[in-house]
Amino acid sequence: MFQVDAFTEKLFGGNPAAVCQLDKWLTETQMQAIAAENNLAETAFIIPADGGYEIRWFTPTVEVELCGHATLASAHVIFNYLGHMEGEILFSSRLSGMLKVNKEGKRLTLDFPSDRFEKVPAPAALKQGLGIEPMETYKGKTDYMAILPSEQAVAGLKPDFAVLNTLTDCRGIIVTAEGTDVDFVSRFFGPQSGVNEDPVTGSAHTTLTPYWAKTLGKNDLTAMQLSDRKGHLWCKYNGSRVYISGHAVTYMHAEIELPD
Repeated sequence: MFQVDAFTEKLFGGNPAAVCQLDKWLTETQMQAIAAENNLAETAFIIPADGGYEIRWFTPTVEVELCGHATLASAHVIFNYLGHMEGEILFSSRLSGMLKVNKEGKRLTLDFPSDRFEKVPAPAALKQGLGIEPMETYKGKTDYMAILPSEQAVAGLKPDFAVLNTLTDCRGIIVTAEGTDVDFVSRFFGPQSGVNEDPVTGSAHTTLTPYWAKTLGKNDLTAMQLSDRKGHLWCKYNGSRVYISGHAVTYMHAEIELPD
């Protein structure tokens, strides 16, 4: 198992993810137990398959459909430790289809499907849990997205996670605003998935990128996630696909001893 800080160029920044390299799948109970033991936002499990890799992602409490930072971390491990010499890795996921990661220098780029979202009234629990009335609210495949008036409003939020956790029809809540030094900023709250605040959420940018591309009238965007650890991303909107780029740094390489 490797532990990698994703969407950062420095150790102890970005979002830590565990990557477990397997020869064959463990049981779901074992994988969920390992993810709970790691107690990180995500643990990715990968096995070689058809010239690429199959991948699954677990929070400490549930398996999720898509995770950006743990996919970036997995690609970092494959490129740097598993002898992958080509510039592209293909990942097959059970719940999100085929995914790609490309390497250009030290920067890795996720090739993910764009989210489809629609404007909706803000649920009462979302407004109460955030402590602010969003300018607009959208619902994507798995998350709510709340548009706030400023970067300062996003940075200053002190959510009531118990209230947000009552929103049972979503994986989590994205909050976002236009940035001052980058095109847009965001934070991600996911108490429903066992992670109150995710440090950097690559998959949320499949929703954020199409929205801000259309709002700002540009397809190439810079982004920052305003968690305590901070995350830096470069995003490109290409219609049905979103390209999300960042760096990664290895923190730890370990072995797990499972009972017979």
